[in-house]
Amino acid sequence: MNLKLSSWALAVHDLNEALGFYRDVLGFEVHADAESEATRRVSVGPRSQPDMQIFLQSPGTDPRVSPADRQMIEDLMANGLLGQRLVFLTDNCDTTFEHIEAAGAEVMQEPINQPDGARDCAFLDPSGNMLRFTQTRQMNRALAYRRTSREGPQAP
Repeated sequence: MNLKLSSWALAVHDLNEALGFYRDVLGFEVHADAESEATRRVSVGPRSQPDMQIFLQSPGTDPRVSPADRQMIEDLMANGLLGQRLVFLTDNCDTTFEHIEAAGAEVMQEPINQPDGARDCAFLDPSGNMLRFTQTRQMNRALAYRRTSREGPQAP
């Protein structure tokens, strides 16, 4: 069996704010931004994965959700209790961190080296969803090799 994730629904407080973050800060492409009846559907995705879509949606957009349940969902999100977690691979954790921090995103974890050799950092998006950015051990080695190749042999 060969499975591949193609889409993900992400609850956000404010569609315009979320769209601005994912498009302008993370550089994602906008796949769709359309309204039908009382629902707006927005999907974005990394440029490197054109077939992957992240659907940004207001909490409780399902018409079967009662107003009381919708309010409960919004309250849980506001308290950070309903946030989702997404993990992205990056070829340079430190550069990614600096870019996202400069845009004003809330830092959850500065770049650190993990025991498995990966280097990662984490932020909250404007709706409290955690986004982790990971540079794998293989990417760390490639980055170190490129750096060493540019700088030449190191003195002992």
